[in-house]
Amino acid sequence: MLDDTEATKPDSAITTSRLTLRRPTLADFGDMTTLWSEPEVIRYIGGHPFSPEEVWQRLLRYRGHWALLGYGYWAIRETAANAFVGEVGFADWHRTGLPDITGMPEGGWVLNPSMQGKGYAGEALDAALAWLDRTIDPPSSACIIAPENRRSLNLAQRRGYRIVREATYRDTETCILVRDSPTGERYSTSPIAK
Repeated sequence: MLDDTEATKPDSAITTSRLTLRRPTLADFGDMTTLWSEPEVIRYIGGHPFSPEEVWQRLLRYRGHWALLGYGYWAIRETAANAFVGEVGFADWHRTGLPDITGMPEGGWVLNPSMQGKGYAGEALDAALAWLDRTIDPPSSACIIAPENRRSLNLAQRRGYRIVREATYRDTETCILVRDSPTGERYSTSPIAK
């Protein structure tokens, strides 16, 4: 269990040279709803716009992860303008059909299309991974990315994630990637078949 350090307090934030990452709040709901209705955002994540109800459930899940597991997702904002950039963080979704990553923090990131191409995804992911390594220090973290999503695959691989297998999740082909903690044991590919 985590102790009550600055990094785990509900109001703690991570700042980079241009960004502020903080736990999502009710004030982020409108921006999140807009984000999750963008065709470019959802193209590789389910393929359908998320309703306000689904975004509300997402916000509650994000906050629940922090409360129950000590990690979760951050809302990303430009520090200077307070403009909503997107989301980055870690979760344990208990994905049906992907038991080999259950219990492992699963990284994810999504940016507003108007904020892409500025290096924000890499900056936010670097900050999130540094926090994960420093605060939680799991042996490994994972992410799942559609094979067609070259930008996210390239970003993940530049941050130390490697493809360990391909799988079908919710009738869609996906790549399972794993990143070993700098201090953790190396992940070994599960014998679980595709």
